[in-house]
Amino acid sequence: MAVRLVWDAERDERLRALRGAGMTWDGIAAMLGLGRNTVLERGRRIGARRPTPVRRAEPEDPGRPPRPPGHPETWGLLTRGTLLEGTPYPFPVFL
Repeated sequence: MAVRLVWDAERDERLRALRGAGMTWDGIAAMLGLGRNTVLERGRRIGARRPTPVRRAEPEDPGRPPRPPGHPETWGLLTRGTLLEGTPYPFPVFL
């Protein structure tokens, strides 16, 4: 028969601290000697989340002229993660 795990405040705080430090669920589970799904479910219940990364966008030159339709940089941004990723712009602009 499986032994029921009792989560106390100390374990919850340790789980929050490890997740807040950016550790993966697999790493936390290995460190605590528990199953990944057990740790993941408890983390979900107590709201233990990985900190969101801060993205620092480089300021774009305000004097830059607009890019033409089909520019490789903008076309790549539009199609990344879709079925069109890696395909060329459909109109012959940049040959």
